[in-house]
Amino acid sequence: MTEQQPFASLEAAHSAGVYAKRPITLVRGSGATLYDDHGLAYLDCGSGIGVANIGHCHPTVVQAIAEQVATLTVCPEAFHNDQRALLQAELVQLFPAEFQRVFLCNSGTEAVEAALKFARMATGRTAIVAAMRGFHGRTFGALSATWESHYREPFMPLVPDFSHIPYNNIERLQSAITEQTAALIIEIVQGEGGIRPATAEFLQAAQTICRERGALLILDEVQTGFGRTGRMFAFEHVGLQPDLVCLAKALGGGMPMGAVVINQRVGELAIGTHGSTFGGNPLACAAARAALSVIRTEQLVDQTAEKGAWLLAQLQAIRSPRIREVRGLGLMIGIELKEKVAPYLQKLMNQHQIIALNSGSNVLRLLPPLVISWPELERVVATLRSMFEEPAA
Repeated sequence: MTEQQPFASLEAAHSAGVYAKRPITLVRGSGATLYDDHGLAYLDCGSGIGVANIGHCHPTVVQAIAEQVATLTVCPEAFHNDQRALLQAELVQLFPAEFQRVFLCNSGTEAVEAALKFARMATGRTAIVAAMRGFHGRTFGALSATWESHYREPFMPLVPDFSHIPYNNIERLQSAITEQTAALIIEIVQGEGGIRPATAEFLQAAQTICRERGALLILDEVQTGFGRTGRMFAFEHVGLQPDLVCLAKALGGGMPMGAVVINQRVGELAIGTHGSTFGGNPLACAAARAALSVIRTEQLVDQTAEKGAWLLAQLQAIRSPRIREVRGLGLMIGIELKEKVAPYLQKLMNQHQIIALNSGSNVLRLLPPLVISWPELERVVATLRSMFEEPAA
């Protein structure tokens, strides 16, 4: 290996090969801007798949990480720790009073796995109901709750007693939740499923039915949490009171981190029920505390509500025969096309230096950092309008 060897070829030679790579090498970031190894700047409208809510390398988070890495980085949950204790206290303050406990882990799929285990233990039941088009992760429990066959089929058989119902279908929900159901797990806005918001009626019915039949309501807020939808958490839009809330992505300010926030209705969890070697490590906790401070002090939740409403309206005003629908909530927006999205993502990146995401094969997904500026948003709108309104090649 030499310093002159291209990073892309070096990574291709040694990585596991399970990721489809885009042909740029990103090496630096600041705010809503990313830079490749040639110094070319890109406007980031993907946020590392919803991670960089406060932007890249925010100075407050950088300082917190630098101070903590020189103090203590490892402290397993067998011991108490100052940063962990403070983070847990700050997290529960963001929730209704019935939430007083937090399980800390390292990712969204780990948070989902923990919530599923907690639900089965708390209820003594095994059945889990999830939604079609839902995505909850790639480990076996989370994958069993995930709908899309291309994620699931190579690994069958999966964990038993999982079933799926159509999203926003109250009638099917009524028949699916029974006295054998441990939990219903749903997203407030389906991220990988095409940026599809749940209706208030469906969400309220889900809570009512679960309560009536003794099942727990698990909300997967891995992608929607920490201001992304214009509220700190998306369930606040409809006033839900879930039992378990799964968090990750933006929680760590860029550091790998997940969490489950637990309502008192779940009851006590026995010692040894679950665990994580790295979960709640002081470094990630310090970064998360700094990220939460940024969200509060810079009023990013209110900014996101305003920016998201404007962006959605601007994109919905584009008149193009290529667009089927534009939908979303806050700065979580999907443009559903009547054709494949991949060529548009390539054009955005290569010709306009804008990085966006897909959601399935035909939805262009926008998840910009919440700190994105108004001129940067106007650039996104102007570029998309030009791209979709121009005559087909």
